[in-house]
Amino acid sequence: MARTMSASGQTDGSHALPGRGLRADLRVHHPGPLEPALQTFLISTLSVTLAEIGDKTQLLALILAAKYRRPWPICLGILLATLLNHALAGAFGALMADWLSPQVLRWIVALSFLSVAAWTLVPDRVDDAEAASNAGRGVLLATTVSFFLAEIGDKTQIATAVIAAEYHPLWQVIAGTTTGMLLADVPAVWLGARFANRLPLKAARFGAALLFAGLALWILLK
Repeated sequence: MARTMSASGQTDGSHALPGRGLRADLRVHHPGPLEPALQTFLISTLSVTLAEIGDKTQLLALILAAKYRRPWPICLGILLATLLNHALAGAFGALMADWLSPQVLRWIVALSFLSVAAWTLVPDRVDDAEAASNAGRGVLLATTVSFFLAEIGDKTQIATAVIAAEYHPLWQVIAGTTTGMLLADVPAVWLGARFANRLPLKAARFGAALLFAGLALWILLK
């Protein structure tokens, strides 16, 4: 093993390449602090993107786009509603992680992921009345209110809370799940029914189910 640097800053003469020992030390002491953040963001984004395809909130986005034909305020309303809703869900998940013991939390998170995996296999439906109930309030407000209410108790909200209980930092979870919602819903708003008819809904549901089931098994076995 390479000898460490002395207090005077000189190394032992036995080093063939003096720089190698220093670079090795740097690799040990700096293990890449961006990796956990990227992992949390990517898992959050991928999970919610797949779960949102064919979900009732995506169908709601299609209805709003067909009704108002104003994609910019609709997309902004989706962003605002998702940020607020997922921030609350993520905060709840992080709070539960602080209250529960690691062993209990592990089982709760794993079972929750398995439940969401089963839930994603069930096709969603949305009624036109859900979008029309706030139609008189302006496009932005109608979209924000409709999306926020539709997201309460939805599988993407539950998934956000579960991911926040297992992964950190919280803002990475919220950013990732919000990005996932936008990746799934913005194309639906801009392309409308043409986009919806080409969505591989069955494959997306199975892909999301496999992802959540895989996360549950990984949590149990790690």
